[in-house]
Amino acid sequence: MIDCIFCKILNNEIPSTKLYEDEGVYAFLDIRPISKGHALVVPKRHSETFLDMASEDIDSLFKTTQKVATAVMEAMNADGFNIGMANFPAAGQSVPHSHVHIIPRFSDDGLKHWSGGESNDLEEIQKKIVKFL
Repeated sequence: MIDCIFCKILNNEIPSTKLYEDEGVYAFLDIRPISKGHALVVPKRHSETFLDMASEDIDSLFKTTQKVATAVMEAMNADGFNIGMANFPAAGQSVPHSHVHIIPRFSDDGLKHWSGGESNDLEEIQKKIVKFL
């Protein structure tokens, strides 16, 4: 058995604050929210990252993310929202089970956004990536 906190939540071994559930996904409130209403949407079938997910799980995950994000926006009277999915520890993934964060945003929340840089080698990077497509 996989020692996965989200699998334990899905198996009712650990409590959660459920928002939505269907045959393929489960949505619940994050216990360490970035803002009020911060929700997680997880596929029921275990996969560690987006790259491991079955295509039908990707479809249901993102359809449900849209549904839950709409409800979060309305319920929290948010001005916007971020959706995010960290993959692998280097990207900040702390739970090795695919999941999407829905983070309600407010005009005065003080949260920072990623800062972009400049790139003078876009064509070189493009060539490297295209080789793998």
